[in-house]
Amino acid sequence: MSVNEKSVQRMKALIGQLKAADIAYYRDDNPIISDKEYDRLTEELLGLESETGLVLSGSPTQKVSGEILEELVAVRHTKPMLSAKKTKSVEDLVAFAKIAPVLISWKLDGLTIVLRYENGELKQAITRGREGIVGEDVTHTVRTYLNVPLTIPTLDPIEIRGEGVISWEHFNLLNSGLEEPYSHPRNLAAGSTRKLDANESGKRFLEFFAFDLVSDYLETQSKLGQLQLLERNAFSVVPHVYLDAAKDPNLIRDAVKSFDPKGYAYPVDGLIMEYDDRQFGASLGATGHHENRMIALKWKDDPVRTRFLGVDLATTRTGMVSITGLFEPVLIEGAEVSRAYLHNLGIFEEFQFGVGDEIEVYKANMIIPQIDRNLTRSNTFQMPMVCPCCGKELVEKTTSGGTRQLFCQNPHCAAKLVRKFTHFCEKTRMNIEGLSETTLEKLIGHGWVRNYGDLYELEQHREAIIQTDGFGVKSFERMQAAIEKSRHCTLAKFIAGLGIPMVGRHAGRDLDRYFNGSWEAFEQAIQDGFDFTQLPDFGQIMHNNIYTWYADAEEATLWKPLLNHIEFVKETSTMTIDNNNPFAGKTVVATGKLMNYTRDGIQMKLLSLGAKPASSVTKKTDYVIVGDKAGSKRAKAEQLGIVTLTEEEFEAMLTQ
Repeated sequence: MSVNEKSVQRMKALIGQLKAADIAYYRDDNPIISDKEYDRLTEELLGLESETGLVLSGSPTQKVSGEILEELVAVRHTKPMLSAKKTKSVEDLVAFAKIAPVLISWKLDGLTIVLRYENGELKQAITRGREGIVGEDVTHTVRTYLNVPLTIPTLDPIEIRGEGVISWEHFNLLNSGLEEPYSHPRNLAAGSTRKLDANESGKRFLEFFAFDLVSDYLETQSKLGQLQLLERNAFSVVPHVYLDAAKDPNLIRDAVKSFDPKGYAYPVDGLIMEYDDRQFGASLGATGHHENRMIALKWKDDPVRTRFLGVDLATTRTGMVSITGLFEPVLIEGAEVSRAYLHNLGIFEEFQFGVGDEIEVYKANMIIPQIDRNLTRSNTFQMPMVCPCCGKELVEKTTSGGTRQLFCQNPHCAAKLVRKFTHFCEKTRMNIEGLSETTLEKLIGHGWVRNYGDLYELEQHREAIIQTDGFGVKSFERMQAAIEKSRHCTLAKFIAGLGIPMVGRHAGRDLDRYFNGSWEAFEQAIQDGFDFTQLPDFGQIMHNNIYTWYADAEEATLWKPLLNHIEFVKETSTMTIDNNNPFAGKTVVATGKLMNYTRDGIQMKLLSLGAKPASSVTKKTDYVIVGDKAGSKRAKAEQLGIVTLTEEEFEAMLTQ
């Protein structure tokens, strides 16, 4: 029995869509699809799971429990997990392939894992462990991987080897938010898989790529046949090429060239070549270290000499300061390189740098620039002990992982306010596309952005930004275009972006309407002691929050420079307001998860009905529309005797 390939691909696509929707809704408070569409996609996924008998890890239909273990349990492998003989010469692969047809595939750089299935269900996941003989049970975290099948159509006992990896994209995204960043995706994948808390590992976007079928009685003759069997059971299989190169060795050379690690989405450290004929491969035997049926091509890490120039410091949101070594530009693997990340203060000091020292640099796995060694070791360079973001003195601390790092302890350092800047730039606030939390952390950490106004003066740092990892000319220009577009904004979005506690999008609209879109009028009202509680849905707490925020000198350093760069425009709307309905002129609160409306959608619907959408339930509230998990607002409405409506009842009243 096998799974229809189109069904599997559709299931993976649905899981991706639903996961993205969950992140946007729950983490970012910025829904990208309607609740109705979310439920439709979920129903489709449930149908495919029922039809195929296959459930993939990461499926929102399966809520993986947040299992926490006291320790990982040791498990013995059914067969020793040996390595492959290694070479750095393509000609060794040519010679290897002359004997019999081969498969060439990526040598993924992650954590090797064995999966065991019984009666079509995942029973155990085990790391390679010590010498490939005894591993650790990591079933609890592997169940949180994005693409591991939890059930498969093959009911025979089956054991699969593969690699647990994280893509470069997700590595860069996640690593930027960690107190102690990982040096390589391999370390992040291994550390995440071996966590005792499955909830934590589930946030790491881990994936599994199968490369070997240990239960060879299911397919004994062909390595290619093994991989095809795994694909039929919905496993993601390492990309591979079958070649019969006995008469044309150039097939091997050309194939090796086609595997370009710079264009691949996942970390790799070479290629694996293996004989397709399984029986022939087994007949070649093995040493205590490797099996003779396969050979690994490792990328050459040829060092290039250059001269050390200094360091680039950047403060992260946790206060930790990253250290990047700078050197005279050199050409490596066809690209100019002038900087390499130094992982902590201890590693930096081991090099004993001095400006002008001759050093050797290379690209690890042909991708990541690294400093190999310092040939001069003058030890004359003095680390600048001031925060690049706020200018305060840095201190040295030893992290929970035992490494020495530099930290900024200033609680008002802008680098620690990344989330404030992210809030300011969100789509429903100032709508500056492309300024994600990761991007903002880089801009702020280098000291280019210290307040909201600095976002509009980034042109003066153009060359430095373009040279920073993750940027380029095109990305900088796209970012600048989005920033320029945001110079013209409504008072509603501006106020919502400022982060005044409890004064969000809805309150911003109310203030925009009351003060006719004028910031000057709003600010003058504060200076004149205006009573904001006279506005609909503004209570004493919101009133106090506005005055507390305005009087905060630290907050003022963030937003006041912004006023020199913003032009306020009146909010225009083509909305047709229908006053001939039961909700016209009424104050309505919507709470809980609705089927047919997003949060913004129900607000706009109420406005179009001439109603006054509100965010809190008071005695002045006329109706409360309740969705799933309505919670305290529903309880308060019932306590006050306010009419509550289901979504169906709300829509039924519109048709009367």
